[in-house]
Amino acid sequence: MATVEDLMAQIRDLERRIEGRLDEKRDQFEYTLREGRVHFERGVRRRHRALRIRLGAFLARTKPLTVLTAPVIYSVIIGFVTLDILASLYQAICFPVYGIAKVRRRDYIVFDRHHLSYLNGLQKLNCLYCAYGNGLLAYVSEIAGRTEQYWCPIKHSRMPRRVHSRYSGFLDYGDAEHFQDGQEELRQALAEEERAQQKPEKQP
Repeated sequence: MATVEDLMAQIRDLERRIEGRLDEKRDQFEYTLREGRVHFERGVRRRHRALRIRLGAFLARTKPLTVLTAPVIYSVIIGFVTLDILASLYQAICFPVYGIAKVRRRDYIVFDRHHLSYLNGLQKLNCLYCAYGNGLLAYVSEIAGRTEQYWCPIKHSRMPRRVHSRYSGFLDYGDAEHFQDGQEELRQALAEEERAQQKPEKQP
């Protein structure tokens, strides 16, 4: 029977394989990443612009009811921004006290689809909004996951449909004998992550 460590190693191996496939896709679609920025060759951008649907044609083929839902979906930005501010303040204030490394927003909220010339202005705006909303939720999930690892790193009695990245390392439900020591080990792991994150900042 595979241990949690074995499963985590398999996950890391899958992540490396996914990154390899992404490299293949970059070659296929002729773009590179330089210092985190996307660069397409000039000819590729020209082909992309030729495939772009003009805004007027895009709106003309959009269902009227879809247009009417726009204020509803975009009103959620108020909750997103509030959540962003509160979660960022929470980890800024509490994580240093707990000895937990802060989650970097830029690792989760990625804005790069506006570089795609085959999208019109409205499509780019929609993509920015989706990237922010989904990236923000992933960012907040990691903050919550680290908090849960510190305070209550216990698996549930049944597997939730979706869990954060740290859940697989949590303690088994009902394992009373190992809870105290196991919780301390998981807290120490968080402290080690925090120390590792601080090391580059101390270098001259």
